[in-house]
Order: sequence, then C-alpha cells, then structure tokens
Amino acid sequence: MIYLCRHGETAFNREGRIQGQMDSSLTGLGRKQARAMADCLAGLIDDPAGWRIVASPLERTRETAAAIAERLGLPVELDDRLMEVHVGDWQDLLHKQLLKAHPELDGDRMWCFRGPGGESYDGMLARIRSWLDEQPEDGKLIVVSHGVAGRLLRGLYAGLTREAMMALPIPQDAIFGLHAGQIERFECEPAA
Repeated sequence: MIYLCRHGETAFNREGRIQGQMDSSLTGLGRKQARAMADCLAGLIDDPAGWRIVASPLERTRETAAAIAERLGLPVELDDRLMEVHVGDWQDLLHKQLLKAHPELDGDRMWCFRGPGGESYDGMLARIRSWLDEQPEDGKLIVVSHGVAGRLLRGLYAGLTREAMMALPIPQDAIFGLHAGQIERFECEPAA
C-alpha cells in the first residue's frame, strides 16, 4: 500500500512561480494542508507500526513529511528520485512570464519537460520507475512528493499512457491510495 501526498502550498505556488527543484517554504495555508494530510492519514492507518515515510529531499516536501511524521510518530527517509522535475532555465520564472515568452506552451501539459537545460520526460520517468520498482508489493509506504512526480508515480503504478499521466490532478489537499493496481483519492479536511 502506498499513500501518496503532494506537499502543501508554497510561497512559489502562491506567486505562480515555477519551482522545479528549487526550494520554497510552505505558506501558512501549506502548513495547514500538511497537518490536514497528517490527520487524514492518521484516520486511514490504524497502527503506524511497520509503515515508512519516504519524501523528496526538497524543503517543501520535508516540511510536509515532518508534519505527517510528528502526527504518526514515524521517521522520514529522503530519496532524491522522488524530487520534482528539473525545468532547467525556466526555474524561478513566473508562469505568466514563461507563457508571454513562449505562448505556444499554453495548454501544453508537457511544457515542464521543454525547458532549456531541464530534465526530459523519459529521464524523469526512469528515475521514478527505479524507485517504484524497488518497493516491496506488501510494503506500507507514505510518500511525500510533488505535482509532476506524483503524476508519473501514479501513472506508472496504474499503467497509464503519457497523456493520461499528465492529465492527472495534482491537489494539495488530498491523498492518493495506491493498492492492488488501483488508485483511490482521499479528501482531507479543508485547510482554511
């Protein structure tokens, strides 16, 4: 069983700034979202013994994982393979700046793999697959990752096409359960 969480809202999210693999702290809302995910997981998991929390090493995922770890009394492991896509030269740009310079990217779900010096779809897919392939089928995992990374992880797990993967939602107020080849969405209490 894998419970997959996306980090809470960050300052960059709020600004509409492209993060990629840059660090950005959680906002007040983001910290509330992290606590709401922790509470949701506490309701889904009867006994946290035997569960592992694995997170991307970026600041926003570490902060979110820390809230979950505190609630469940578990340590956090970090794995670079769960990091967000590196968007190259486009990191730190406002999304509206990118679209002004490259209007052809408007509506292009693959835009994040087109940045000069950035990571390719195939490269990112390989690193996510590498992590997923190492996980035991009977493992009990809580994963804290990112929007695009979470899309690819769910897509690989469910055998989705690239187009279907990139169309998956990336909420910051829900958890996805991956079990027996199925994906189930669990809504967290709204963080106001």
